[in-house]
Amino acid sequence: MTETPRQLWQPSETFARNSRLYHYLDWLAREKGLHFQNYAEAWAWSVEHPAAFWESIWLYFDIVAHHPYRSVLSGTMPDAQWFEGSTLNYAEHIFRQRTDNQPAILFQSERHALREVSWQELELSVARMAAFLKAAGVKKGDRVVAFLPNIPEATIAFLAACSIGAVWSSCSPDFGANSVVDRFQQIEPKVLFAVDGYQYGGKPYDKLEVVRELCGQLPTLEKVVILPYLNEERPVADIPNGISWAQAMQTAAGALAFEAVPFGHPIWVLYSSGTTGIPKAITHSQGGVLLEHLKYLAFHNDVQPGERFFWFSTTGWMMWNFVQASLLVGATIVLYDGSPGYPNLDVLWQFTQKAGINHFGTSAPYLVACMKAGIEPGRDYDLSGLRSIGSTGAPLPPEAFDYVYEKIKEDLWLCSMSGGTDVCTAFVGGCPLEPVYEGEVQCRALGCSLYAYDEAGHTIVDEVGEMVITEPMPSMPIYFWNDPDKQKYLESYFEMYPGIWRHGDWVRITPRGSLVILGRSDATLNRQGIRIGTAEIYRAVDKIKAIKDSLIVNLELSGGRHYMPLFVLLNEGQKLTDAVKDQIRQVLRSEYSPRHVPDEIIEVKDIPYTISGKKLEAPVKKILLGYPIGKAANPDSMRNPESLDFFVAFAKGVER
Repeated sequence: MTETPRQLWQPSETFARNSRLYHYLDWLAREKGLHFQNYAEAWAWSVEHPAAFWESIWLYFDIVAHHPYRSVLSGTMPDAQWFEGSTLNYAEHIFRQRTDNQPAILFQSERHALREVSWQELELSVARMAAFLKAAGVKKGDRVVAFLPNIPEATIAFLAACSIGAVWSSCSPDFGANSVVDRFQQIEPKVLFAVDGYQYGGKPYDKLEVVRELCGQLPTLEKVVILPYLNEERPVADIPNGISWAQAMQTAAGALAFEAVPFGHPIWVLYSSGTTGIPKAITHSQGGVLLEHLKYLAFHNDVQPGERFFWFSTTGWMMWNFVQASLLVGATIVLYDGSPGYPNLDVLWQFTQKAGINHFGTSAPYLVACMKAGIEPGRDYDLSGLRSIGSTGAPLPPEAFDYVYEKIKEDLWLCSMSGGTDVCTAFVGGCPLEPVYEGEVQCRALGCSLYAYDEAGHTIVDEVGEMVITEPMPSMPIYFWNDPDKQKYLESYFEMYPGIWRHGDWVRITPRGSLVILGRSDATLNRQGIRIGTAEIYRAVDKIKAIKDSLIVNLELSGGRHYMPLFVLLNEGQKLTDAVKDQIRQVLRSEYSPRHVPDEIIEVKDIPYTISGKKLEAPVKKILLGYPIGKAANPDSMRNPESLDFFVAFAKGVER
């Protein structure tokens, strides 16, 4: 058994009793006669009785159904059907929360001062845009897509599409044209929302030429709504079927209405990171994500009505959709458009103070960057309203846990979470009733039957194994777009363990029910039969001041040979000396094992990342194994595609 790490936070009795999770468990006791001694018992009930659990979510949140359901759950994975017969609308549930007591949206960008959008303004804007979409011929099931930054107009366009039963999909404007086409062409959109450009890191990026290219590559487009965001005085020029946002918003509209759609009706299409081949078009249902988002944001993020919820994201990442979902539980959504490092790493902490943020969401690399830069937000800013910090996108190392409590806020709930685009939520995350331990995710989410499997498909505890889900969840994809026989869907999740969802992450579940995520299993390092998560390597290397970033892969070569190179990006002014290499080897050997020590340490000018901020471990591994770059990676889905040039050249010297 592994040693219990340090406890960093314990919820006070007041904190626990005021949580929405506590209220729900009390409701179960009163209404259903279900009494649980602790969270572990509640979780066990939720996964052993999935139909009863998800029906309780429906009843607890008083779902508005235009037609009742005939059954809660029928069938099993991958063909489970939820709440058949019922009709509802996700956007309708958002507007149940409208109030004059708080804004719906707070927004700031590199170029725009903090401003509010009232619920009244939001409702009127959504009604007008919905009326425009209807006038443009958009019907239930038609696709509406966006090439927009993280701005209020993106929220308005999404809610308008959702309210009439259209299917939404979005890409961030920092995506390349080919990458956007690879995504949107699959779903044949009828309307495109786009900006003329944006600013990031203090630099303007004109995108009107890209928009023209999209119009040429998406023949199904009937209307293109242009928002002059970079240059507000810019006229809509040479855009086929183009109309300005202002013109579209002049459409006469009555009261906002909602199209009732079946529970399993598609709400949006998200995409895999697209590191190899055409991205998978992952399609979720209106009802499935409605129930999941209500559950997760209320119980595992404990977002209370009137609180301000922020997560740094772009419209191309599922966390953007997750942010919109906080409106479901009565929050004000807080949006920021720009670089988290411009003009410096303090910008989001300044924003937190100014916007009065209660729940601050970010990525693990951002917290690590703040730690390494010596940023002390708790000293420099008023964070008195901050209740929680959420972290996702990569495993959060124990040192970053310590940093949060030492330099940001001592009395703070740190909610490390992990999930994915595949379900548009987290499988594991926060629990307001349990302590936070250094380096660990607190719990498996209610209704998520998650276990660690060994190679034989047996459940293991306190050992690293494949993360699997053994019971269906409503927010699992209803299908992949244009995958009629579900071949891609089955290959993605059900190939290794028939009938069991394999997510592709390594996980260790402790005897206390907490978890440690160790990175993607398809990029895992297997050294002499011992599995090593890449997160362990990065955790150790992050401690070395000379190193800014790193990437490691393990190549299984002919004759039973292995080759594990570590690629490092140095901080400015640093050199990869023998002393630095020795420091890397020593910290890996001392903190983990000799098996963690790389065979070679190589300096690179950049580490390759997807636009959504994930290291390209598996594609780099394929390149080094001799795959042509076109089959190993999709440069259009990358933040820095030129970084692959080094690995292509390096691969020529690898003896396979």
